Amino acid sequence: MNSENQLQNRTIIDKEVSWDKTQVIMSKTNAFGIIEYANEIFIDVCGYEDYELMGQPHNIVRHPDMPKVIFKVLWENLKAGKNFHAVVKNLAKSGRYYWVITDFEIAKDENGVIVNYFGRRQAVPQEVIALHIEPLYKKLLQIENASGVEFSEKYLIGFLEEKKRSYVEYIKELILDHEKTQSKSFQYEQQEEEEEDERGFFSRLFGR
Repeated sequence: MNSENQLQNRTIIDKEVSWDKTQVIMSKTNAFGIIEYANEIFIDVCGYEDYELMGQPHNIVRHPDMPKVIFKVLWENLKAGKNFHAVVKNLAKSGRYYWVITDFEIAKDENGVIVNYFGRRQAVPQEVIALHIEPLYKKLLQIENASGVEFSEKYLIGFLEEKKRSYVEYIKELILDHEKTQSKSFQYEQQEEEEEDERGFFSRLFGR
């Protein structure tokens, strides 16, 4: 099964997959992103059977709305042995979409060579997607289509420089701001939340 052919043969449906967003999607790939394990939540959400996923590249669920530059930055970090929290729009077998944020554990052999990536993916608040992520990603995709990934990356760098944030810091800030607006006791929790560092924030988000 070729994931690119699968994508070409699928009808893209502008509807979200219905799934339990309190659950965590998990997968294990080798160093080249080939799927070796997918938990039941992953299977339920993406719509593929486990036998259809095993041995396939993880980009079998890549949505055409995703700018390539996000995956470029993600893989640069992972190959350097660094976890990376990216917001990603994925494509289910049905043609529907689902949005997630990533979290990785990186396994190395005795020589320090990366052998596996253990990926966790969790839902992202819809308001964060609609107000911030979708407009940015649409802009990046437009630039890629017109001028290539190089200039899409330059735009992303400039965008983040203006925010005075790294990509991960920007994502953390968006989700944290959303949490604050949802919290009825925000005034009592504000100081505690502001003191939460990046590692602690994402550990809490992914329950680890």
